[in-house]
Amino acid sequence: MSLGEQWRSARPKVAGLHLDSAACSRQSFAVIDATTQHARHEAEVGGYVAVDAAAPVLDAGRAAVAALTGLAADHVVFTTGANHALDLLLSSWPGERTLACLPGEYGPNLAIMAANGFAVRALPVDGDGRLDVDAAARQLVADPPAVVHLTALASHRGLAQPLAGLADVCRTLGVPLVVDAAQALGHLDCAVRPAAVYGSSRKWLAGPRGVGVLAVHPDLVQRLRPRLPPPEWNLPLAVTQLLEHGEANVAARVGFSVAVGEHLAAGPEQVRARLAEVGRCTREVLSDVTGWRVVEALDEPTAITTLAPTEGADPQKVRAWLIAHRAVVTTYAEVQRAPFEMTTPVLRVSPHVDATSDELAQFAEALAAATADV
Repeated sequence: MSLGEQWRSARPKVAGLHLDSAACSRQSFAVIDATTQHARHEAEVGGYVAVDAAAPVLDAGRAAVAALTGLAADHVVFTTGANHALDLLLSSWPGERTLACLPGEYGPNLAIMAANGFAVRALPVDGDGRLDVDAAARQLVADPPAVVHLTALASHRGLAQPLAGLADVCRTLGVPLVVDAAQALGHLDCAVRPAAVYGSSRKWLAGPRGVGVLAVHPDLVQRLRPRLPPPEWNLPLAVTQLLEHGEANVAARVGFSVAVGEHLAAGPEQVRARLAEVGRCTREVLSDVTGWRVVEALDEPTAITTLAPTEGADPQKVRAWLIAHRAVVTTYAEVQRAPFEMTTPVLRVSPHVDATSDELAQFAEALAAATADV
């Protein structure tokens, strides 16, 4: 059985066509069962007793995240999502608050940076929006910020950034690198041991919604100053304990831990290779659909494909039509996702490893029909 067939057989039958893994993947039976069983256990023995019993599963989840990031399991913190993780980190940042990031940085990330008092400057990119590592190195030498932030794979475009190259530069210069891996965990190789990396459960790792993760290098952990509780209270708690909220949806964290374990069991390299193959097939099939331009290069090693309208189609209306008439789920990506780079909304297509050529052809036909109808 192929990886795609295994992935599909481990999940409920999809109602229609799901091409929206960059927003929210489909959970497996095992993840759903683990989440449900923990919720039932809370009802049987009490929530606080149940969380103690779940400690081995949660520890395994932290260890799995550590394996994907190159960081230590005891410095992995569960959060409610990627935005929450970034806010926890930046609100705890010590000293100077200057930050360098891509011009195409995710809009909500920029809002969190601003809310935490960070002055943002742009890193150099090429014409496609991909980081120019050599130019970035020169810029960072000349004017080093307090932190470099890289969204390894954007929300609005399936462009894989040179994460390993930038990690090497930042390590050599002694500049902390923070990685937004919301789209990259379970999709690209993120084991570069940065100063910090954060991500989401619900995307390519196919865990429950409402869970995120933040992993921090030991050197940075010692410097962080969490806002709550007030530092002057001098509570005898580790920084990671201060960052991780105790009042949480533990059942979802359990499900996420199972999902990350499933990803490791499937083989991260095999998953990455299959996702790259799916992305290439998607772009090949969609390259001839009238009224749309495929943004990514054919061989971009991701499964995210963005379609820019060329003849006035409204991506939001097209998405709604596809759901209403064909039960096909995609994403409408508005300009606010990357306010300093995007000029028009796009339609995003993000199938997982189980996508078939017949389904992609079915989507191309549906997209053509939607474009003509709306």
